[in-house]
Amino acid sequence: MSKPVTGAFEKTKGWLDWYDGPSKPRFVLPAGAVDAHCHVFGPGAEFPFAPERKYTPCDAGKAQLFALRDHLGFARNVIVQATCHGADNSAMADACRASGGRARGVATVRRNVTDAELDALHQAGVRGVRFNFVKRLVDFTPKDELMDIAGHISRLGWHVVIYFEAVDLPELWDFFTALPTTVVVDHMGRPDVSKPIDGSEFELFLRFMREHPNVWSKVSCPERLSVAGPPALNGEQSAYRDVVPFARKVVEEFPDRVLWGTDWPHPNLKSHMPDDGLLVDFIPHIAVNAELQRKLLVDNPMRLYWPEEGRT
Repeated sequence: MSKPVTGAFEKTKGWLDWYDGPSKPRFVLPAGAVDAHCHVFGPGAEFPFAPERKYTPCDAGKAQLFALRDHLGFARNVIVQATCHGADNSAMADACRASGGRARGVATVRRNVTDAELDALHQAGVRGVRFNFVKRLVDFTPKDELMDIAGHISRLGWHVVIYFEAVDLPELWDFFTALPTTVVVDHMGRPDVSKPIDGSEFELFLRFMREHPNVWSKVSCPERLSVAGPPALNGEQSAYRDVVPFARKVVEEFPDRVLWGTDWPHPNLKSHMPDDGLLVDFIPHIAVNAELQRKLLVDNPMRLYWPEEGRT
């Protein structure tokens, strides 16, 4: 496993290093599959973490990410800026540039970002910005500032990724529906999977997607959403099953607006560190046939992140 960051900040108490012996998935990914939600952390000596961060991770750089990509059988990555790096997108952009066109990025930017800075990020491979509304991870950013950023990036054809928790959707609804871009929701808006799938909370999220065809969703991170916990040590696929009905519902109702990713190296996850091979084996439980799997893993991310290649 990677070593903890040392120096002025020690590794956050309770942080778990990423799992360095992932199994080979039983599920064979379709050719051209994209891991559409992953991160890089540092390495801290080269790309320092943000002073205002809420947690300090282990190092998890581009070399480890690309090795995992190849091991799992993915062809490409979408690297999402992690909150531990704040608005310094250097590590993410460096990984995109080093990928030889096999990675795209989602950045975090501030209102004062310049056109030249955005153009440089676009050249590196960035195709979106992330707005984080999870209160334990980030400080509040005024919505008018975020709306200015959304308008600023629209000339590049970028989209907005939103990260929030299900209970907060009612108060964020008006802002989200006013965004002038494609909107991608991280992890289905973190539903409470202990509640009924036909309950008011998850139904509101489905209505959000039904009424707004510019809204997409990632059906990722069962390890964060599950109440059942991690898979058994014998590799049985019994865990995370409480997430399956929710993710399958989104995939089947919105097959052309869903994405999937590992979330490696699993930021700020303290309950357990998942085996990414077993996470890949979760996919056929939520996308149950080859057509849905290809849309989820190939067609949709290619259309959003590599439209110049002409795939539909």
